[in-house]
Amino acid sequence: MTADTPRKLSTDEKRQRRSAARLYAVQALFQMEASGQALDRVAREFETHRFGAVYEGDEMAEGDPGLFRAILEEAVSLQAKIDQMTDRALVAKWPIDRIDPVLRALFRAAGAELVLPATPPKVVITEYVDVARAFFPEGKEPKFVNAVLDHMAREAKPEAF
Repeated sequence: MTADTPRKLSTDEKRQRRSAARLYAVQALFQMEASGQALDRVAREFETHRFGAVYEGDEMAEGDPGLFRAILEEAVSLQAKIDQMTDRALVAKWPIDRIDPVLRALFRAAGAELVLPATPPKVVITEYVDVARAFFPEGKEPKFVNAVLDHMAREAKPEAF
């Protein structure tokens, strides 16, 4: 292996990068909504300044750029469809525009991944419940996310259940 040849990632490293990409996708979608910035600008910022960056001695995880971009692009292009799917999974009195903006970004990222063919719905649910735990370690949100994503997954890919 030469210095120019990238080393082959282990299965665990690939999984970690995919998990990090999901977390970054939620953060990027939140940032896009909060700031009104365009997808390409936010995606480049994350890929350049967050993937593997070191802040105050803490190293950020390296993300899977392909998955990160795919989630963002699907979430943006299918936002109306994903939001409607999320609304159907929420209690009638709590439409998506009334929930926490972090959860809204999470449901959009997860919904985007649910419509992509590559990842099984149970993996999507597990991964995004973990993302919810990262943002809300003490709250009830992870259980709420699990219930909503289960409903969304059954709608998006009924054949998987």
